[in-house]
Amino acid sequence: MSKELIYLDTYVLQQDMRIRLPKSIIANMSAEKGKTQFKIFLDNEKNELILRIAQGDNDNE
Repeated sequence: MSKELIYLDTYVLQQDMRIRLPKSIIANMSAEKGKTQFKIFLDNEKNELILRIAQGDNDNE
């Protein structure tokens, strides 16, 4: 993973555990509303969540 991070926006964790993704994610990634699935990873040392677009059923990264 590239070490250069691109800041997109800040959002509050909702009561029902949702996080809104910024609209700029559509312009910066090949994501489609209602279709794109994200894999969610936790970096415990850095206290970070990482979202990656799931490429397929066998994407075990």
